[in-house]
Amino acid sequence: MYRKNCQKIIAISKSIRYAGVINEYGRTLTGIIQPGIKPILKPEDAKNEFFIVSNLITLRHVQSKAFGSLDHIVLQHKKATIVCVPDGNIVYYVSLNPSTTSLDGIIKKIKSVV
Repeated sequence: MYRKNCQKIIAISKSIRYAGVINEYGRTLTGIIQPGIKPILKPEDAKNEFFIVSNLITLRHVQSKAFGSLDHIVLQHKKATIVCVPDGNIVYYVSLNPSTTSLDGIIKKIKSVV
């Protein structure tokens, strides 16, 4: 199911570089790279990135009583934009080109898949 959702996410836009699912411990459950795209992170760096994101989501969950449940997170970098959408105990991790236009529209489409 997660793999099919990632395939649907990749199909949303050519601006999406990667779509994956990580669990609460930062372990990759599935992931798909857009064909023809060279990964930015080496495998070990990707493991570290996913661990950091899972910790961030877990720590934010603690504040959900005050702020309400977390809808999504956007991390804007020079080389990529990262969108994280939590869904229960997992997180959809989506990397996009930094020049992506209509980011809000893409986020809405990602959430409709999730």
